[in-house]
Amino acid sequence: MAVDSFLADDGHRPGQPRPTTGLLDMLSVAAVALEPSGRIVFWSPQAEDLFGYSAEEALGQYAARLLIDSSQLKAAVNLFTEVLRTGRGWAGTFPVRHKDGSSRLTEFRTMRLLNDVGEVYALGIAADHTLLQRVETDLALCERLVNQSPIGLALLDPDLRYLLVNPALERIDGIPAAEHLGRRLRDTMPFPDVSTVESALRQVLASGLPLLDQYHVGRLPGDPEHEHAWSLSFYRLEDPRGRVLGAAASVVDVTERHRAAGQADRARRRLALIADASARIGTTLEVQQTADELAEVATPELADVVAVDVLDSALACRRTSRPDEGTELFRALALKAARPSEALRAADPPGDLAAYEGDRLVTLCVHTGRPVLVARVGAEDLPRIARDAEAGELLARAGVHSYLAVPLIAHGEVLGALDLKRTSNPLPFDEDDVVLAAEIAGRAAVAIDNARWFQSVRNTALTLQRSLLPDHSPRHTGLELASRYQPAQSTSEVGGDWYDVIPLEDGKTALVVGDVMGNGIDAAATMGRLRTATCAYADLDLPPESILRHLDKITCDLEHYIVTCLYAVYDPATGRCTIANAGHLPPALARPGEPARFVDLPTAAPLGVGGVPFEATTVELVPGDLLVLYTDGLVETRQHDIGDRLRTLLTFLDEPARPLEETCDLLLYGLRHPDDHDDVALLVARALEPE
Repeated sequence: MAVDSFLADDGHRPGQPRPTTGLLDMLSVAAVALEPSGRIVFWSPQAEDLFGYSAEEALGQYAARLLIDSSQLKAAVNLFTEVLRTGRGWAGTFPVRHKDGSSRLTEFRTMRLLNDVGEVYALGIAADHTLLQRVETDLALCERLVNQSPIGLALLDPDLRYLLVNPALERIDGIPAAEHLGRRLRDTMPFPDVSTVESALRQVLASGLPLLDQYHVGRLPGDPEHEHAWSLSFYRLEDPRGRVLGAAASVVDVTERHRAAGQADRARRRLALIADASARIGTTLEVQQTADELAEVATPELADVVAVDVLDSALACRRTSRPDEGTELFRALALKAARPSEALRAADPPGDLAAYEGDRLVTLCVHTGRPVLVARVGAEDLPRIARDAEAGELLARAGVHSYLAVPLIAHGEVLGALDLKRTSNPLPFDEDDVVLAAEIAGRAAVAIDNARWFQSVRNTALTLQRSLLPDHSPRHTGLELASRYQPAQSTSEVGGDWYDVIPLEDGKTALVVGDVMGNGIDAAATMGRLRTATCAYADLDLPPESILRHLDKITCDLEHYIVTCLYAVYDPATGRCTIANAGHLPPALARPGEPARFVDLPTAAPLGVGGVPFEATTVELVPGDLLVLYTDGLVETRQHDIGDRLRTLLTFLDEPARPLEETCDLLLYGLRHPDDHDDVALLVARALEPE
């Protein structure tokens, strides 16, 4: 009987390498057929590899004599006889003698065979026991690794359909393994960029190059509220001949790492925002500017729409105990949006005054002094957020889905609220946002508090200052007059600069300009006392140097004050102007047809130094002459040389015939800068023809 009656020849020829086609070839599973007498009638090529004998050497030989050691002969014959007699197969290990004389433990599967004419044969399937055991161990290990691995594993065919899924992948995507099989990758992966994932996987199948650690983020059907993250790796699978079988995919759940990284990133951004707020909020002592800075910082990092509303009573610096209920009057100070939004139309425009009842969330915020958070805004929440029904509809159309109001608290007093809304940012406000908003609002509240009290004190000082300045007639005997007082900018306090025009006997006129070193209400009050004293001494018709000597004594009695002063008396009958100086800048004299110049006066110490003599200088004024008295705020700056500034002042006096009001404006707007830190008193006098 031919060998190919039982086994097909695989084409292998002795002495030629045998191609590996699968697991059986890797195990080198041999097939041997015996007649009932024990003679070998079939001998597969793998048997040659396993036992060392070629087919020519083995065929026709008795298997027991060729392969079995004498010590095992009886046992082998008994097993062979039992299989042929009963037809029951036998499986087990048995020592076999190799051609090289060594004994090798071999794994056998033996069975009885019948051909088409009823003849009986014994077929033995054999493999090296050690190799088989190693393969079984490897397979068991692979199975355990796949089934017990915390990494999700999947096998896919070339069409990217699932062939196998391990339990870890079931847990990761929440889909049972059986429901994966036969489905495509895009049917189970919760990634918004699943098309990109499939494209990358096809490249792996085409190139054979693995793709490792691809980071993807998505939301699971079973947990749509939270983002999950996975690291994906793809490998091509091939058989020993290089035929592509499909691909293996590993999926590692890195959600915790993703969230930790996200939290760390949020923490860094929050710290950066706090640092930014510290640098950008409170750069001036202006309430409006501070509110604008707060809104700028909070948009868009914290919210898409930001409003800053301050209690009107707080702006007026009226300290009142906060009621627990009732209507509150808010002044809208700032409004900012990350992008154009209908929510802007729903908010109170900056500068408007609005009354909000006690049931509104912003009112609740200032009443309790605690943040009010509505993480997910519903239709039922909008009436408590919006000012009216129309505004509520605008907020709904704008997509406001989360709301947060944080009180502005400084020194225990609630000043107002920071109002935050999210439209474009899909994340709702959370407790971390509440902490961040409260931190920024607290810093801004202190700046707003400082600004409002500064503005209150400044307004008081300015009111006092203006009330103490004279309201003189533009004409006195022989003189035409114009004057200006310009307070310092809002970043500095009002000072003690003043001017005065005092009518004297015999048609004479005293012209006074002074500057109390200092600022605020105390400086203004000191200026008022000195002005009153100057007027009293002027009524005594004392010479200018004597008046300065008396003022010096008064100033010495005042604590910590130094005062510069220029006192001039003009007599229209003689055209003489007598001037005494106490540490002040010299007056400018402009005469038609001549260059403007400064009056040369003796150097003298300011008032308040004490014991210093004062001298007077007399200059002749002719009709048309212009005498300009001013305080140092007109010419002194922090960036320029005082000499250059004084020379610049003279250039503005090139036309003495110019109207005096125009001359005052020209000097102020030509020499003053919006950021100048000092106030200015300016007095301009023109000599007239005798009447």
